[in-house]
Amino acid sequence: MQFAPEVQILILVGVILGVAYLGIFPSMEQKTLNRMMAVDMILSTIALTVAGALFWGSDIRFNLLLFDTNWFIFTIVSFALIEVPLFLQFAKVHGIKLNGDDSDGPA
Repeated sequence: MQFAPEVQILILVGVILGVAYLGIFPSMEQKTLNRMMAVDMILSTIALTVAGALFWGSDIRFNLLLFDTNWFIFTIVSFALIEVPLFLQFAKVHGIKLNGDDSDGPA
C-alpha cells in the first residue's frame, strides 16, 4: 500500500517525535531547555535526512493547505507544528523553564 507523500512525512515526523517524547526526553537525567534543543536538532536532522532520501530530486509538491511547497519546507513546518504542543506540555509537566535559564537558583 502506497501512502500519499504528505502522509509519509507525517508518519515519519510522528514516529520520531513519539520516540523523543515517550522515550528520549523522559529518560534524560537533566531535563533543560538547552539539552532538549540539542537533541531536537539531531532529531530534526534525522527527519530531514530520511525525507530527503525519499523525495530529493523529485518534482513532488506537498500541500500545506494554503500553498504548495517542496519536501524540505513541508518537513520543517510539519515537524514544528506537531512538536510545539508536545514540547509545551512536556515543559509544563517537568518544570522546564522557557526563558533559557538552566540554573537552579539565582545567579
